Amino acid sequence: MSSSSSSSTRVSQLGIAGLAALLAAVCLLHAGGAAAAELCTDYYDCTCPDAYKIVQGVLVEAHQSDPRIFASLIRLHFHDCFVQGCDGSLLLDTFDGMESEKDARPNNGSARGFEVVDAAKAALEDACPGVVSCADILAIAAEISVELSGGPGWNVLLGRLDSFTSSKADAENLPGPFDGLDVLRAKFRNATLDDTTDLVALSGGHTFGRVQCQFVTGRLYNFSGTNQPDPTLDATYRAFLSQRCPRNGDGTSLNDLDPTTPDNFDKNYFTNLEVNRGFLQSDQELKSDPGAAGTTAPIVDRFAGSQEAFFSSFVTSMIKMGNIRPVTDPSQGEVRNRCAFVNSN
Repeated sequence: MSSSSSSSTRVSQLGIAGLAALLAAVCLLHAGGAAAAELCTDYYDCTCPDAYKIVQGVLVEAHQSDPRIFASLIRLHFHDCFVQGCDGSLLLDTFDGMESEKDARPNNGSARGFEVVDAAKAALEDACPGVVSCADILAIAAEISVELSGGPGWNVLLGRLDSFTSSKADAENLPGPFDGLDVLRAKFRNATLDDTTDLVALSGGHTFGRVQCQFVTGRLYNFSGTNQPDPTLDATYRAFLSQRCPRNGDGTSLNDLDPTTPDNFDKNYFTNLEVNRGFLQSDQELKSDPGAAGTTAPIVDRFAGSQEAFFSSFVTSMIKMGNIRPVTDPSQGEVRNRCAFVNSN
């Protein structure tokens, strides 16, 4: 296109769908055509320039009545990317006999925030129908959630399509609260992430949010079948948690993952691990497992001593996670009209 008038004519001929495809091609050029870098930060600049602000507005409104929502949304992005890649598969309901990832044990009864994602999708459909994928909404919402909670911001890579399928079976194998260090490291390697720095940095997402008592009662009363508490759990913190989560009490009662600054995104998750006050077993393993000394514990120490170091590594790891097997081929994915359903349904 050699002039603004010819550009306008070309855009008119392309229409929204054609322009989206053209932008995708431009993104590939930006990334040098590399498969792991097909996403780009300006993907919606022409087709939906206010996409970020629209999602941000929905999240700010949701947070007014639900202070947990930011932590819940970043968890959705994490759980989505670890199953089939960052493709919005977690958001699908069960259909045509394909079981939803929402019903897998790591998600059922604990994954939340779907209605906020749906609200963001509806607002985007009003502004620019058929343009912004649900998978990209999760990526945008995760960044906004971190930044509005006091954490770092970053330029979100965009251009993902939504999958046609989900996998409840794969979702059963998500990193879990009872996993030991070796298991956690293996799961991160299987997700094509680094099993030390990425593992520790992304675990730092537990610096805000809430968690149910059922995920700590074993550490309080019957660790590894010993009928004794977890010896790595600080005694004062254990007494506090025992009051909050009594034996045979309500397993769904909520507790702060970080008792010091429960709604702020900061380095206190790591300072808690330094003094054996990690709520989840999988958290404390990063510091206290016998194998952590030469792997994850030095990284915990570094992040506990420097919020800047944590923030920098967290941003890098989030961008890497967001690049796990994104769907960019229109034959393999679509922009869903509603996040819980493929368009054919």
